[in-house]
Amino acid sequence: MKYLTEFRNGEVAQRMAREIHQLTTRPWKIMEVCGGQTHSIIKNGIDQMLPACIEMVHGPGCPVCVTPLELIDKALAIAAQPGVIFCSFGDMLRVPGTNGDLFQVKGRGGDVRVVYSPLDAVDLAAKNPDRQVVFFGVGFETTAPANAMSVHLAKRRGLRNFSLLVSHVLVPPAIEAIMSSQGNQVQAFLAAGHVCSVMGYWEYPPLAEKFKIPIVVTGFEPLDLLDGIRRAVRQLEEGRHEVENAYPRVVTFEGNRAAQSLLAEVFEVTDRAWRGIGVIPKSGWRLSEAYRDFDAEERFQISGIRTAESPLCHSGDVLRGAIKPAQCPAFGKQCTPRHPLGATMVSSEGACAAYYNYGRFLSAEELASAGSATSGEVHA
Repeated sequence: MKYLTEFRNGEVAQRMAREIHQLTTRPWKIMEVCGGQTHSIIKNGIDQMLPACIEMVHGPGCPVCVTPLELIDKALAIAAQPGVIFCSFGDMLRVPGTNGDLFQVKGRGGDVRVVYSPLDAVDLAAKNPDRQVVFFGVGFETTAPANAMSVHLAKRRGLRNFSLLVSHVLVPPAIEAIMSSQGNQVQAFLAAGHVCSVMGYWEYPPLAEKFKIPIVVTGFEPLDLLDGIRRAVRQLEEGRHEVENAYPRVVTFEGNRAAQSLLAEVFEVTDRAWRGIGVIPKSGWRLSEAYRDFDAEERFQISGIRTAESPLCHSGDVLRGAIKPAQCPAFGKQCTPRHPLGATMVSSEGACAAYYNYGRFLSAEELASAGSATSGEVHA
């Protein structure tokens, strides 16, 4: 299949890995921001193909994972109200709130439904004029255009019983927050190709210049990621800090201008809380004044939320890139995909889920250290 199998060629991957080994003369830490890229890296063993001194740091690139606990609790409260049809994508139904998840609300009689598009929720509102239909709009810039279109269509169709619970976050402010954080060790970024397919990458050159970091836009297949890592390492070794597009078959500098225009009409930039990270200024969207009547938080006025994270869950440290999932004491024990303590074990893009599903109970760095120790014993 074009643009799929040709980017999974094992021989080419080995050759690219050898080039990275030849380029590397010192330790480097490279962060992939996207959870989909994290899964591809772990599933295909890309981090294990790299020199031991190159560490891939898994960033806060899972939209389900970074949705703050308070908003999850608000979703639970709204979904439990009579006369409400609460809609979301499947992953969100299993994300733990302070006291349960959306599946449990459904089990207690709440009308909670999995939909495949926010436009499905708009259709539900049209078919159920006597019910309030709420869609949980979660995601980075990638999913935002479809959510914006749902509100735009609901307003145009006069559907006053449709609303959006918004939890949209933005990548560039997250990169700035990571680079500005105390103790940061990240030296380069792989930017998410699907985000850049919408937004372009015109926002990244000022970040690369401000923090003197390479930023490489990459895709999700093994060769895409290896090419992105190779370009990042070459820049690091040469002392450059530029923005490169390694995903030109999908991404342009300008991005999708029509989508950006719709986003600018429906949303406005706001401060956002990120689960496990805290509030990042101007890092998200909320509905603009023209569409504020469709804001579920405004409509339902949920108050008195008291959140409490599991004391066993270290997902915040995972999202900040401070630890690898297997370094959490609860990983694979109290916390599994069947009984998750945090969103990073639930989501199809969560780092903890990736490590568990692909048997990574040791990190690539720990495996490399173990290999070195074994090698030393053999040669002793």
